Amino acid sequence: MPDDPRPSGAGTSRSTSATIQPNILRYLALVAEERGVDLKPALEQVGLDEVAMRSVDLRVSYRQGSSVIRRALDLTGDEHLGMSVGAAQHLTAWGLLGLALMASDTLADAIETGVRYQNLSGAMVVWSCGSEKGGFGLRAELPDPALDPAVGMFLLEEALTSVITVARLAVGPSLAPRAVELALPPPVGADPYPGFFGCPVRFGAPVSRLVLDARWAWARMPGRDPVTLASCLELLEALIASRRDQQELLEVLEVSVAQRLPDVPSFAEQARRLALSERTLRRRLTECGTTYQELVEGVRRERVEGLLRRPELTAREIARSAGFSDERALRRAVRRWHGSSPQELRKTMLDGRALPTLPPGR
Repeated sequence: MPDDPRPSGAGTSRSTSATIQPNILRYLALVAEERGVDLKPALEQVGLDEVAMRSVDLRVSYRQGSSVIRRALDLTGDEHLGMSVGAAQHLTAWGLLGLALMASDTLADAIETGVRYQNLSGAMVVWSCGSEKGGFGLRAELPDPALDPAVGMFLLEEALTSVITVARLAVGPSLAPRAVELALPPPVGADPYPGFFGCPVRFGAPVSRLVLDARWAWARMPGRDPVTLASCLELLEALIASRRDQQELLEVLEVSVAQRLPDVPSFAEQARRLALSERTLRRRLTECGTTYQELVEGVRRERVEGLLRRPELTAREIARSAGFSDERALRRAVRRWHGSSPQELRKTMLDGRALPTLPPGR
Protein backbone atom coordinates (compact mmCIF):
# COMPACT_ATOMS: atom_id res chain seq x y z
CA MET A 1 0.00 0.00 0.00
CA PRO A 2 1.49 3.43 -0.83
CA ASP A 3 2.11 6.03 1.81
CA ASP A 4 -0.93 8.12 2.62
CA PRO A 5 0.07 11.69 3.49
CA ARG A 6 -3.47 12.87 3.98
CA PRO A 7 -4.11 14.86 7.14
CA SER A 8 -5.26 13.04 10.25
CA GLY A 9 -8.45 14.90 10.67
CA ALA A 10 -7.17 18.36 11.35
CA GLY A 11 -4.18 20.65 11.28
CA THR A 12 -2.93 23.52 13.38
CA SER A 13 -3.50 26.33 10.94
CA ARG A 14 -6.86 25.09 9.83
CA SER A 15 -10.16 26.84 10.00
CA THR A 16 -12.93 25.51 12.23
CA SER A 17 -14.29 23.60 9.22
CA ALA A 18 -11.57 20.97 9.77
CA THR A 19 -12.64 18.72 12.61
CA ILE A 20 -11.51 15.56 14.38
CA GLN A 21 -12.85 13.06 16.85
CA PRO A 22 -11.91 14.24 20.37
CA ASN A 23 -10.03 11.07 21.41
CA ILE A 24 -6.92 12.94 22.53
CA LEU A 25 -8.92 15.44 24.58
CA ARG A 26 -10.82 12.66 26.34
CA TYR A 27 -7.63 10.91 27.40
CA LEU A 28 -5.99 14.24 28.21
CA ALA A 29 -8.86 15.03 30.59
CA LEU A 30 -8.49 11.61 32.27
CA VAL A 31 -4.73 11.99 32.74
CA ALA A 32 -5.17 15.52 34.07
CA GLU A 33 -7.87 14.36 36.48
CA GLU A 34 -5.53 11.70 37.87
CA ARG A 35 -3.13 14.53 38.67
CA GLY A 36 -5.76 16.61 40.39
CA VAL A 37 -6.23 19.00 37.48
CA ASP A 38 -9.77 19.75 36.30
CA LEU A 39 -9.89 20.53 32.58
CA LYS A 40 -13.65 21.08 32.47
CA PRO A 41 -13.32 24.89 32.57
CA ALA A 42 -10.82 24.80 29.70
CA LEU A 43 -13.10 22.51 27.70
CA GLU A 44 -16.17 24.62 28.41
CA GLN A 45 -14.27 27.75 27.39
CA VAL A 46 -14.03 26.38 23.85
CA GLY A 47 -17.64 25.13 23.85
CA LEU A 48 -17.08 21.52 24.95
CA ASP A 49 -19.20 20.77 27.98
CA GLU A 50 -19.49 17.37 29.67
CA VAL A 51 -22.55 16.33 27.64
CA ALA A 52 -20.87 17.22 24.36
CA MET A 53 -17.71 15.32 25.24
CA ARG A 54 -19.75 12.12 25.71
CA SER A 55 -21.38 12.36 22.28
CA VAL A 56 -20.23 9.75 19.76
CA ASP A 57 -20.91 12.24 16.97
CA LEU A 58 -18.82 15.03 18.47
CA ARG A 59 -16.13 16.59 16.28
CA VAL A 60 -13.81 19.30 17.53
CA SER A 61 -11.75 21.83 15.65
CA TYR A 62 -7.99 21.90 15.75
CA ARG A 63 -8.24 25.31 17.39
CA GLN A 64 -10.33 23.87 20.22
CA GLY A 65 -7.96 20.96 20.69
CA SER A 66 -4.83 23.09 20.68
CA SER A 67 -6.34 25.54 23.17
CA VAL A 68 -7.20 22.79 25.66
CA ILE A 69 -3.77 21.16 25.27
CA ARG A 70 -2.03 24.47 25.88
CA ARG A 71 -4.08 25.00 29.03
CA ALA A 72 -3.38 21.47 30.27
CA LEU A 73 0.36 21.99 29.80
CA ASP A 74 0.17 25.20 31.82
CA LEU A 75 -1.87 23.65 34.63
CA THR A 76 0.16 20.45 34.99
CA GLY A 77 3.57 21.98 34.41
CA ASP A 78 4.57 18.74 32.65
CA GLU A 79 6.38 19.38 29.38
CA HIS A 80 6.17 15.66 28.55
CA LEU A 81 2.43 15.43 29.15
CA GLY A 82 1.97 14.08 25.64
CA MET A 83 3.83 10.89 26.58
CA SER A 84 1.50 10.28 29.52
CA VAL A 85 -1.58 10.78 27.34
CA GLY A 86 -0.22 8.46 24.64
CA ALA A 87 0.71 5.78 27.18
CA ALA A 88 -2.79 5.89 28.71
CA GLN A 89 -4.52 4.83 25.49
CA HIS A 90 -5.68 1.42 24.38
CA LEU A 91 -7.13 -0.11 21.24
CA THR A 92 -10.71 0.72 22.15
CA ALA A 93 -9.76 4.41 22.00
CA TRP A 94 -9.74 4.08 18.20
CA GLY A 95 -13.14 2.35 18.02
CA LEU A 96 -13.82 0.38 14.85
CA LEU A 97 -10.37 1.25 13.53
CA GLY A 98 -8.82 -0.33 16.64
CA LEU A 99 -10.69 -3.57 15.94
CA ALA A 100 -9.44 -3.50 12.34
CA LEU A 101 -5.87 -3.11 13.58
CA MET A 102 -6.22 -6.09 15.91
CA ALA A 103 -7.62 -8.24 13.09
CA SER A 104 -4.84 -7.32 10.62
CA ASP A 105 -2.43 -9.99 9.43
CA THR A 106 0.83 -8.30 10.51
CA LEU A 107 1.82 -5.23 12.51
CA ALA A 108 2.93 -3.53 9.29
CA ASP A 109 -0.50 -4.24 7.80
CA ALA A 110 -2.11 -2.77 10.90
CA ILE A 111 0.00 0.39 10.64
CA GLU A 112 -0.83 0.78 6.95
CA THR A 113 -4.53 0.44 7.78
CA GLY A 114 -4.18 3.03 10.53
CA VAL A 115 -2.48 5.45 8.14
CA ARG A 116 -5.06 4.85 5.45
CA TYR A 117 -7.94 5.65 7.80
CA GLN A 118 -6.11 8.19 9.95
CA ASN A 119 -8.88 10.73 9.48
CA LEU A 120 -11.11 8.49 11.60
CA SER A 121 -8.62 7.99 14.45
CA GLY A 122 -8.78 11.44 16.04
CA ALA A 123 -5.04 12.00 15.59
CA MET A 124 -3.76 15.56 15.27
CA VAL A 125 -0.65 14.85 13.18
CA VAL A 126 -0.11 13.79 9.58
CA TRP A 127 0.88 10.11 9.38
CA SER A 128 2.75 8.33 6.59
CA CYS A 129 4.51 4.96 6.47
CA GLY A 130 6.43 2.58 4.27
CA SER A 131 9.00 -0.20 4.06
CA GLU A 132 12.60 0.66 4.79
CA LYS A 133 15.82 -1.33 4.53
CA GLY A 134 15.43 -4.19 6.95
CA GLY A 135 12.27 -2.84 8.51
CA PHE A 136 9.22 -0.60 8.40
CA GLY A 137 8.99 3.15 9.14
CA LEU A 138 6.19 5.32 10.48
CA ARG A 139 6.39 9.11 10.28
CA ALA A 140 4.44 11.81 12.12
CA GLU A 141 4.44 15.44 10.98
CA LEU A 142 2.74 18.60 12.20
CA PRO A 143 0.48 20.11 9.52
CA ASP A 144 1.63 23.61 10.49
CA PRO A 145 5.35 24.23 11.13
CA ALA A 146 4.51 27.43 13.06
CA LEU A 147 2.57 25.61 15.77
CA ASP A 148 3.15 26.64 19.39
CA PRO A 149 6.31 24.60 20.18
CA ALA A 150 4.89 23.25 23.45
CA VAL A 151 1.70 22.04 21.75
CA GLY A 152 3.72 20.63 18.86
CA MET A 153 5.91 18.70 21.29
CA PHE A 154 2.80 17.34 23.01
CA LEU A 155 1.28 16.17 19.74
CA LEU A 156 4.42 14.43 18.46
CA GLU A 157 5.02 12.74 21.80
CA GLU A 158 1.40 11.65 22.08
CA ALA A 159 1.40 10.34 18.53
CA LEU A 160 4.48 8.11 18.70
CA THR A 161 3.86 7.05 22.30
CA SER A 162 0.27 5.99 21.58
CA VAL A 163 1.35 3.92 18.59
CA ILE A 164 3.93 1.99 20.62
CA THR A 165 1.50 1.60 23.52
CA VAL A 166 -1.24 0.18 21.33
CA ALA A 167 1.21 -2.00 19.38
CA ARG A 168 2.49 -3.53 22.63
CA LEU A 169 -1.06 -4.27 23.69
CA ALA A 170 -1.60 -6.05 20.38
CA VAL A 171 1.64 -8.02 19.91
CA GLY A 172 3.33 -8.08 23.31
CA PRO A 173 5.01 -5.80 25.88
CA SER A 174 8.53 -6.57 24.68
CA LEU A 175 8.06 -4.72 21.38
CA ALA A 176 10.64 -1.97 20.88
CA PRO A 177 11.44 0.10 17.78
CA ARG A 178 14.86 -0.19 16.20
CA ALA A 179 15.22 3.59 16.30
CA VAL A 180 13.22 6.71 17.12
CA GLU A 181 13.93 10.14 15.65
CA LEU A 182 12.22 13.27 16.94
CA ALA A 183 11.88 16.67 15.30
CA LEU A 184 12.33 18.11 18.78
CA PRO A 185 15.25 19.57 20.73
CA PRO A 186 16.94 17.37 23.36
CA PRO A 187 15.16 17.50 26.75
CA VAL A 188 16.61 19.94 29.24
CA GLY A 189 16.01 17.77 32.29
CA ALA A 190 15.58 14.04 32.69
CA ASP A 191 15.26 12.19 29.38
CA PRO A 192 12.09 10.02 29.46
CA TYR A 193 12.35 8.72 25.90
CA PRO A 194 14.79 5.76 25.98
CA GLY A 195 13.05 4.32 29.04
CA PHE A 196 9.74 4.24 27.20
CA PHE A 197 10.77 3.34 23.67
CA GLY A 198 13.55 0.94 24.69
CA CYS A 199 15.89 2.10 21.91
CA PRO A 200 18.18 5.00 20.99
CA VAL A 201 16.45 8.33 20.37
CA ARG A 202 17.88 11.00 18.06
CA PHE A 203 16.79 14.63 18.44
CA GLY A 204 16.69 17.49 15.95
CA ALA A 205 15.59 15.19 13.11
CA PRO A 206 13.85 16.70 10.07
CA VAL A 207 10.78 14.55 10.76
CA SER A 208 9.59 12.52 13.74
CA ARG A 209 9.63 8.81 12.96
CA LEU A 210 10.11 5.35 14.36
CA VAL A 211 11.49 2.27 12.63
CA LEU A 212 10.49 -1.31 13.40
CA ASP A 213 12.74 -4.27 12.67
CA ALA A 214 11.41 -6.79 10.17
CA ARG A 215 10.81 -9.37 12.90
CA TRP A 216 8.26 -7.06 14.50
CA ALA A 217 6.85 -5.44 11.37
CA TRP A 218 5.94 -8.68 9.61
CA ALA A 219 5.24 -10.90 12.58
CA ARG A 220 1.71 -12.29 12.58
CA MET A 221 -0.77 -10.42 14.78
CA PRO A 222 -2.18 -12.60 17.61
CA GLY A 223 -5.73 -11.46 16.87
CA ARG A 224 -5.59 -11.69 13.08
CA ASP A 225 -8.95 -12.57 11.55
CA PRO A 226 -9.50 -11.99 7.82
CA VAL A 227 -13.29 -12.15 8.07
CA THR A 228 -13.46 -9.58 10.89
CA LEU A 229 -10.90 -7.43 9.08
CA ALA A 230 -12.92 -7.46 5.85
CA SER A 231 -16.07 -6.45 7.73
CA CYS A 232 -14.26 -3.63 9.54
CA LEU A 233 -12.68 -2.30 6.36
CA GLU A 234 -16.05 -2.26 4.61
CA LEU A 235 -17.53 -0.19 7.44
CA LEU A 236 -14.49 2.09 7.59
CA GLU A 237 -14.75 2.76 3.86
CA ALA A 238 -18.39 3.71 4.29
CA LEU A 239 -17.54 6.03 7.18
CA ILE A 240 -14.73 7.80 5.43
CA ALA A 241 -16.65 8.08 2.15
CA SER A 242 -19.43 9.89 3.98
CA ARG A 243 -17.12 12.75 4.90
CA ARG A 244 -14.32 12.52 2.35
CA ASP A 245 -15.71 14.71 -0.40
CA GLN A 246 -16.10 17.80 1.74
CA GLN A 247 -14.04 17.35 4.90
CA GLU A 248 -10.90 16.04 3.26
CA LEU A 249 -10.99 18.63 0.51
CA LEU A 250 -10.97 21.40 3.11
CA GLU A 251 -8.28 19.70 5.17
CA VAL A 252 -5.97 19.11 2.21
CA LEU A 253 -6.30 22.73 1.11
CA GLU A 254 -5.83 24.10 4.62
CA VAL A 255 -2.72 22.04 5.27
CA SER A 256 -1.35 23.06 1.86
CA VAL A 257 -1.80 26.74 2.68
CA ALA A 258 -0.43 26.37 6.22
CA GLN A 259 2.71 24.62 5.04
CA ARG A 260 3.38 27.25 2.36
CA LEU A 261 2.89 30.38 4.44
CA PRO A 262 3.99 33.16 4.22
CA ASP A 263 3.41 32.43 0.54
CA VAL A 264 -0.12 31.46 -0.46
CA PRO A 265 -0.63 28.96 -3.29
CA SER A 266 -2.80 30.38 -6.02
CA PHE A 267 -6.24 28.97 -6.64
CA ALA A 268 -5.08 27.71 -10.04
CA GLU A 269 -2.13 25.94 -8.42
CA GLN A 270 -4.40 24.23 -5.92
CA ALA A 271 -6.73 23.08 -8.69
CA ARG A 272 -3.81 21.60 -10.63
CA ARG A 273 -2.51 19.86 -7.51
CA LEU A 274 -5.91 18.21 -6.98
CA ALA A 275 -6.25 17.36 -10.69
CA LEU A 276 -9.43 19.45 -10.89
CA SER A 277 -10.50 22.29 -13.10
CA GLU A 278 -10.76 25.66 -11.38
CA ARG A 279 -14.50 25.66 -12.07
CA THR A 280 -14.92 22.25 -10.40
CA LEU A 281 -12.84 23.22 -7.38
CA ARG A 282 -14.80 26.45 -6.97
CA ARG A 283 -18.08 24.51 -7.17
CA ARG A 284 -16.94 21.97 -4.59
CA LEU A 285 -15.90 24.73 -2.19
CA THR A 286 -19.29 26.35 -2.67
CA GLU A 287 -20.90 23.03 -1.72
CA CYS A 288 -18.79 23.13 1.45
CA GLY A 289 -20.16 26.58 2.22
CA THR A 290 -16.89 28.43 1.76
CA THR A 291 -14.50 29.99 -0.76
CA TYR A 292 -10.75 29.73 -1.21
CA GLN A 293 -10.35 33.28 0.09
CA GLU A 294 -12.27 32.41 3.27
CA LEU A 295 -10.23 29.25 3.71
CA VAL A 296 -6.95 31.17 3.42
CA GLU A 297 -8.29 33.72 5.87
CA GLY A 298 -9.05 30.93 8.35
CA VAL A 299 -5.55 29.49 8.04
CA ARG A 300 -3.96 32.90 8.57
CA ARG A 301 -6.17 33.51 11.56
CA GLU A 302 -5.10 30.21 13.15
CA ARG A 303 -1.47 31.06 12.45
CA VAL A 304 -1.76 34.51 14.01
CA GLU A 305 -3.57 33.27 17.11
CA GLY A 306 -0.96 30.58 17.62
CA LEU A 307 1.98 32.96 17.19
CA LEU A 308 0.48 35.60 19.50
CA ARG A 309 0.77 33.06 22.32
CA ARG A 310 4.54 33.27 21.92
CA PRO A 311 5.55 36.51 23.67
CA GLU A 312 9.05 36.48 22.20
CA LEU A 313 7.70 37.15 18.69
CA THR A 314 7.23 40.71 17.46
CA ALA A 315 4.24 41.93 15.48
CA ARG A 316 6.46 42.24 12.42
CA GLU A 317 7.58 38.61 12.71
CA ILE A 318 3.99 37.43 13.16
CA ALA A 319 2.79 39.46 10.18
CA ARG A 320 5.56 38.02 8.00
CA SER A 321 4.91 34.43 9.08
CA ALA A 322 1.18 34.72 8.41
CA GLY A 323 1.71 36.20 4.95
CA PHE A 324 0.62 39.79 5.66
CA SER A 325 2.34 42.64 3.82
CA ASP A 326 3.11 44.57 7.01
CA GLU A 327 2.04 45.18 10.62
CA ARG A 328 -0.80 47.46 9.56
CA ALA A 329 -2.39 44.64 7.53
CA LEU A 330 -2.01 42.36 10.54
CA ARG A 331 -3.71 44.88 12.83
CA ARG A 332 -6.62 45.31 10.41
CA ALA A 333 -7.10 41.55 10.21
CA VAL A 334 -7.05 41.03 13.99
CA ARG A 335 -9.47 43.94 14.43
CA ARG A 336 -11.77 42.32 11.86
CA TRP A 337 -11.62 38.92 13.60
CA HIS A 338 -11.73 39.95 17.24
CA GLY A 339 -12.45 43.66 17.48
CA SER A 340 -9.13 44.27 19.26
CA SER A 341 -5.49 44.96 18.52
CA PRO A 342 -2.86 42.20 18.32
CA GLN A 343 -1.39 43.43 21.63
CA GLU A 344 -4.78 43.29 23.36
CA LEU A 345 -5.51 39.85 21.92
CA ARG A 346 -2.10 38.56 23.05
CA LYS A 347 -2.74 39.72 26.61
CA THR A 348 -6.17 38.06 26.59
CA MET A 349 -4.71 34.74 25.47
CA LEU A 350 -1.73 34.81 27.81
CA ASP A 351 -4.10 35.55 30.69
CA GLY A 352 -6.06 32.40 29.79
CA ARG A 353 -9.28 34.26 28.98
CA ALA A 354 -11.70 33.38 26.18
CA LEU A 355 -10.94 35.03 22.83
CA PRO A 356 -13.28 37.85 21.80
CA THR A 357 -14.92 37.06 18.47
CA LEU A 358 -17.05 39.41 16.42
CA PRO A 359 -20.37 38.05 15.13
CA PRO A 360 -20.53 37.20 11.40
CA GLY A 361 -20.98 40.17 9.15
CA ARG A 362 -19.29 42.67 11.43
